Amino acid sequence: MSFQPPCCSVFSPSGHAVATLNSEASARRRIWTLAWPIILSNITVPLLGLVDTAVVGHLPDSRYLAGVTLGATLFSFLYWGFGFLRMGTTGLTSQAVGRENDSEVRNLLGQALLLAMGIGALLILFSQPLIALGLWLLDGSEVATRLAAEYAQIRILSAPAVLANYAILGWFLGQQNSRVTLAILVLTNSVNIALDLLFVVGLGMTSDGVAWATVIADYTALAFGAWLVLRQLQLLQGRFLRERLFRVAAYGELFQVNANLFLRTLGLLFAMAFFTSRGAAQGDTVLAANAVLMQFIMLTSYALDGFAHAAEATTGRAVGRRRWDEFGTAVRAATEFSLITATAAALAFALGGHQLIALLTGLPEVRATAGEYLPWMVAMPLIAVWSYLLDGVFIGATAIREMRNSIFLALAIYLPAWWLTQQAAAPDYVNHALWLSFLIFTAARSLVLASYYWHHRRSRWCHQANDDTAQRIPDRPV
Repeated sequence: MSFQPPCCSVFSPSGHAVATLNSEASARRRIWTLAWPIILSNITVPLLGLVDTAVVGHLPDSRYLAGVTLGATLFSFLYWGFGFLRMGTTGLTSQAVGRENDSEVRNLLGQALLLAMGIGALLILFSQPLIALGLWLLDGSEVATRLAAEYAQIRILSAPAVLANYAILGWFLGQQNSRVTLAILVLTNSVNIALDLLFVVGLGMTSDGVAWATVIADYTALAFGAWLVLRQLQLLQGRFLRERLFRVAAYGELFQVNANLFLRTLGLLFAMAFFTSRGAAQGDTVLAANAVLMQFIMLTSYALDGFAHAAEATTGRAVGRRRWDEFGTAVRAATEFSLITATAAALAFALGGHQLIALLTGLPEVRATAGEYLPWMVAMPLIAVWSYLLDGVFIGATAIREMRNSIFLALAIYLPAWWLTQQAAAPDYVNHALWLSFLIFTAARSLVLASYYWHHRRSRWCHQANDDTAQRIPDRPV
């Protein structure tokens, strides 16, 4: 599949191939420069979970580990649902940068922070029913649920900081500065790990110590992020427009983008939860094996997300500048890196999948069961790569309704596919049928997004001619 819009050729009428090669090389460098800090910062996420597990897992009673695991799972889903604050801010900011509108860049930050703080305050205000509902859905044991509730009542206090950090990260990424992501996440995780050890090992606290460590780390990250923001604002021209910050009508575009991203995320969460619940219905061994294999998908996503985020920033800037040649070049560069990564992941899983399973679990029955379904992991990166990549492109272009539609159209295929495959499968192949239906869901999502892209590249994204007089603005450092 070619991702170069036909009306957006990077060749001049006289065929200056050298300029094209330089443009391609520059786009590749820019994608890699943006992607590697994000990939590296993603790697720090499982490290924190590993330390949390190790610290609590060495307490004399296993109920504390169960409580922290349950509570952490609740917040993973809760905060993932508000990831639109990062994605929406990135897309709109990158387009404002492309238009060289520094006042809009400033005001988008203010609007995103006010929205994040407002949502965070509401989460705290309604924490009791939200936590009760979430833990009821997770359906843990009575003791684990009680400890998880205590953990969650502390952890929810950091909601404004977590959501504000999403907005800050999205704002910087929209300005093609991904190093901030790495700096903030390294600081957050370092503080969190140090306080875990201090509170639990040093002071003898239990799951409450882990929760307080996370809250303090989140607010430390917010303070650091605010300092970086103040430094960046000194480099921007323009000014904050108060009427944009405090007039509801001025939030129209931000609300529209974020609402569609929120619905898209809810659909994705439903797909994941449905897969997990159908695996659980087959017994603990299958549930555990599926959870191990899901880590393969997470590992792949750490790398593919880096290139998708880079695509958000570069394509958004090109859209803001109305430079469709840059848009096509950025998409093509991100595609090349994404395909190389997906192919490498598929080969790694094919050649070393059993060894990776052995690293993730020591239970013989879980290892054997996960190994039986390993071929699905070999196929998954090659199918899922398109949805990761095109999500980044569509966020940059703020074509969010298409992203929303792709999830729900894929769900409309996923659920009947699951039912039909379950009906046709022999008893020993029920989980194979579940993985097949999930692969169909992923493929459907990729195909729908690719169809939208094919349509827009011939019309909306190439409707206006390139503005050859557009100034090329330098990337602003932090």
